[in-house]
Amino acid sequence: MIINTSNLTALYQGYKMAFQQAFAGVQSDYGQIAMTVPSNTAKEVYPWLGQTTRFREWIGARVIQNLMTHDFTIKNKPFENTIAVPREAIEDDTYGVFKPMFEQLGQDSKQHPDELVFALLAAGFASTCFDGQYFFDSDHPVMNADGSMASVSNFGGGSGSAWYLLDTSRFVKPIIYQVRKDYNFVTMDKETDGNVFNNKEYVYGVDARSNVGFGLWQLAYASKNPLDEAAYGAARAAMMNLKGDNGKPLGVRPTLLVVPPNLEMTALKLLQAEKNAMGASNIYQNTAKLLVTPWLS
Repeated sequence: MIINTSNLTALYQGYKMAFQQAFAGVQSDYGQIAMTVPSNTAKEVYPWLGQTTRFREWIGARVIQNLMTHDFTIKNKPFENTIAVPREAIEDDTYGVFKPMFEQLGQDSKQHPDELVFALLAAGFASTCFDGQYFFDSDHPVMNADGSMASVSNFGGGSGSAWYLLDTSRFVKPIIYQVRKDYNFVTMDKETDGNVFNNKEYVYGVDARSNVGFGLWQLAYASKNPLDEAAYGAARAAMMNLKGDNGKPLGVRPTLLVVPPNLEMTALKLLQAEKNAMGASNIYQNTAKLLVTPWLS
């Protein structure tokens, strides 16, 4: 190929199409447990996390509910992924062999939020959320109806492989995926660009700005105990019995069981088998959907 502006533009468009088609065709799972929030600045503050209200019979004047406010902030981070194509490959018309790399770049971009979101979920045992406690903890502070404080747990204990039970039926999700700049395909292919002039390389890359943070711990329960009927039943009961500030039932309904690949068989038996290990009817059949993700390996 003769290297000129029109040919380099056509090459860029071809690589970009390969990237976009791969991006569109790849499955990602983060949307099942994370809500996407657009960002317009370097960081976003979420003062509404932890706020709860309740209806009361309207007798007399309205009663303004004084809500606890939090200063939970998520700072955006820059990310990049870059490929270089040698000048000789373009001159010798062998640039087509690089197409799979751009398709892989599209797949990596589509699944990068998965990597961020599920890594944060796994880090919830030692990372704090809006109330200053670890996301999965045994002593989240919650105000009782009489104004006293109680400690509430969303961690089942144990020391084995972690599994997670989530309520994903609400507009607010357990994890926040914050997007300042979506994945953008760009190039440096001018003859005056340093990479071309000095290294004889045409550079193509993707960059983005985003980050993840914890949403409501009340919508997530984790356990490192063996995934069996007793532990699963205890997790469901703990979530559905949760009350918010002032003793209001939160109405949490666990809908999604998230497990690493090594727990797939156990989870399938728990949620899909008609009979349990003792031959009796499986009372937990279809009580939640199952998500098996390699990002928790």
